[in-house]
Amino acid sequence: MELTQEMLKKLQKIELEMLIEVDRICKDSHIKYTIIGGTLLGAVRHGGFIPWDDDADVAMLRTEYEKFCEIVDEKLDKSRFYFQNIDRTDGYRWGYAKLRRKGTLFIRENQEHMKYEQGIFLDIFPIDGTPDNRFLRKIHKLRCFCVRKILWSEVGKKATKSAIGKTWYSFLSMIPEKTAKKMYRNLILKENSDRTKVVRTLTFPAPKGMDGYYRRWFSQTAPILFEGYEFSGVMDYKGWLSYEFGDYMKLPPEDKRKTHPVNDIKFI
Repeated sequence: MELTQEMLKKLQKIELEMLIEVDRICKDSHIKYTIIGGTLLGAVRHGGFIPWDDDADVAMLRTEYEKFCEIVDEKLDKSRFYFQNIDRTDGYRWGYAKLRRKGTLFIRENQEHMKYEQGIFLDIFPIDGTPDNRFLRKIHKLRCFCVRKILWSEVGKKATKSAIGKTWYSFLSMIPEKTAKKMYRNLILKENSDRTKVVRTLTFPAPKGMDGYYRRWFSQTAPILFEGYEFSGVMDYKGWLSYEFGDYMKLPPEDKRKTHPVNDIKFI
């Protein structure tokens, strides 16, 4: 299904609601976060959503993320939203959390068979330490890659087009969910440190073949306007955006301005 401009605007309106909710909870509980990815790029380049963007992202260093997960049940407006992560949601195979809007549906292509509830969402990424030693960091990067592929295999066996790829992911998906999640938790326990200079999302590819980001980009934040609201952003947004996107103020060609493939969507 291709999202129309009208559908995109409705989607972004709901995602803005969730950004406001995350910001409210974080301010109330003194939790540090930053908008990230295309959301931060949109704030700087467009003053809000990138016109063709269909998701919203925030990030928190691991200690802040764990605080958020601990208090979200108490603080969250459960009449409108629900929260999912790898520890609390059966069948959920992502190393980052999702805040979702009740009464909605947003099923990405090849994820229609996933057994958890799939409403319109906002991604909340935990940011973990990775070794400062370059050799150890390469080993860590390989471990992250392996765990990511195991977790993603349930989707990969349907999304991958090659016969070899389908066979490989089908094999990986036979690893019990409990075992796969334990591997992820062990990766956090063994590799995470709040002192490393370099950080990353463990189950999300590092940028452009790099090994991670500077910790200071996530620890040093500043207010930034997005769709007329003030959220928390990377203080050195120029440095982060240049690292992530290169010439970030330059618009991509029209054929690159694409949304994620969607199988089904339902608004409130």
